[in-house]
Amino acid sequence: MKNLVILGAGTAGTVMANHLVKKLSVKEWQITVIDQDPRHFYQPGFLFIPFDMYNEKQVTREKASFIPKKCNFILSEVDNIDAEKNVVNIKSGKKKINYDILIIATGSRIVPEEVEGLAGSSYYKNIFDFYTIDGAVKLRQFLQTFTKGKLVLNIAEIPIKCPVAPLEFVFLADWFFTKKGVRENIDLTFVTPLSDAFTKEKTAAVLSTLLNHKNINIVTDFSISKVDSDEKQIVSFDEKNVEYDLLVTIPTNMGSSVIERSGLGDDLEFVPTHRSTLQSKEHDNIFVIGDATDLPTSKAGSVAHFEAEILTENILRYINNLELKEEYDGHANCFIESGFGKGFLIDFNYDVEPVPGKFPFPVIGPMSLLKESKLNHWGKLAFRWIYWYVMLKGLPIPGITATMSTKGKQID
Repeated sequence: MKNLVILGAGTAGTVMANHLVKKLSVKEWQITVIDQDPRHFYQPGFLFIPFDMYNEKQVTREKASFIPKKCNFILSEVDNIDAEKNVVNIKSGKKKINYDILIIATGSRIVPEEVEGLAGSSYYKNIFDFYTIDGAVKLRQFLQTFTKGKLVLNIAEIPIKCPVAPLEFVFLADWFFTKKGVRENIDLTFVTPLSDAFTKEKTAAVLSTLLNHKNINIVTDFSISKVDSDEKQIVSFDEKNVEYDLLVTIPTNMGSSVIERSGLGDDLEFVPTHRSTLQSKEHDNIFVIGDATDLPTSKAGSVAHFEAEILTENILRYINNLELKEEYDGHANCFIESGFGKGFLIDFNYDVEPVPGKFPFPVIGPMSLLKESKLNHWGKLAFRWIYWYVMLKGLPIPGITATMSTKGKQID
């Protein structure tokens, strides 16, 4: 019997397990999924926790409940991957798991230690992240009594998981403090290493206008050097500084530490991956999906969903000694919560930036692209149900294809 091993049981790994268990013969293939954490988090929900819109239970499930029964699910930390010997070494029982095919779905993590002074004694006192469950919960507690001062959100560097989440945070903060009647006492500042509010030109123009309308300051081209917690300020490499009373940080995002220990990553420990086939650039029998890749697309759940459809077919083609299909086009879409019960929706790929239009169906929509609406807000909230009961199970979402459709889009 041959072995297919999936490292990681987050969004990408779980979706791949559910796809492949339907395609591979149990008489010929054993599918093994390895992860060290029994909990599965709906990570887009972390954004809502600080504002008391979601609680911990609503974003947490047991990973085992989403892994197909025909798969071998191992809860263990991975020591390393020996790609030359086709072996995964796990710490539980110091076992060696042999593989014929390996799928790396190890995701990404925040690394506050990469910025001088960030991971110091002030972390979780007046410096918080919301990219972890603990950070989001502690930030919620802090916001209950924060009624006056300078709130600064800083993105340390790019790429990051869910690139629109920092913008969503300041939009929701504007709504949250307005609802509490203290918005005029709160100075909101969005600090980014980018030259604009977002990486895509048309979206950046729309979101920059919205920031201005909401009286949210924006500081661009800010490459953070250190956090001075004594003076309560962040300092850039060119010696600019921004003062804060509350710092909400998006720390450096890096690939899993197992990628570093295995020597398979780039400078940020993301795995070099062929952008259209999802095959590792260094090892033919290793494939990469989701946040673990170095691909120039969003690190978001929708990307893993689209990649999984194409990767499943390429795994089958690899098994049958067929040429891999170069079909993944960088397709990503995401809702952008803008506060006050409204939101945006963007849909794009490697070559086509987000543009106005209708989604998922031309003319009738019902969602509007790159346009603020209440329906997009409700779509964002409804996505949590879709995530748990459709996406993770590898089921298709009606009207949405793995490769991006240009129908209904106003493309120049």
